[in-house]
Amino acid sequence: MAYDSTATKERILTAAAAEFAAHGVAGARVDRIAAQARANKRAIYDYFGDKDKLFAAVLERLMADLAEAVPPGDDDLPAYAGRLFDYHRAHPEALRLLMWEALELGDGPVPGEAARTRHYQDKLQAAQGTGDPRTRLFFALGLVGWSLAMPQLRRMIFGPDHSLDELRTDIAQAVRALPTTAAPADEA
Repeated sequence: MAYDSTATKERILTAAAAEFAAHGVAGARVDRIAAQARANKRAIYDYFGDKDKLFAAVLERLMADLAEAVPPGDDDLPAYAGRLFDYHRAHPEALRLLMWEALELGDGPVPGEAARTRHYQDKLQAAQGTGDPRTRLFFALGLVGWSLAMPQLRRMIFGPDHSLDELRTDIAQAVRALPTTAAPADEA
């Protein structure tokens, strides 16, 4: 049987995504990634370089998959927030990877930052109004992410019987209520 480097790279990325989602960069172990991917450590280093570069490759793939699955769409920010909520609900590892990125990299540059910035600029169309669409988009992303990232707060505040379907509706209503006009200069 011939060696398939494409399949090996795919298995490594899949295993690395699971490992990084569970343990972050610092806690992830290349040995576990190699074992899960049925690859040797040398292949990981040959294809991706060090663990940080592997994490960057995982994040770049994550963002590409997310952008394809949840395109910016039209100018309906509440609908976009709902689609994003659905994606993260179905792919909890994606949000975990983004949270690890924030914890591990802080306010420093992130993998693929220029391309990701362009993607967010495209999403601003969905946040248009007469105010600053960047604020509306940022708050919409925060409502979606925080709501799913903090299940313990969700349970304590809403109660254990508040479903994710109800929460999705609540988020869309909250995004719809975000101000579309800038605050007067004396309030800023």
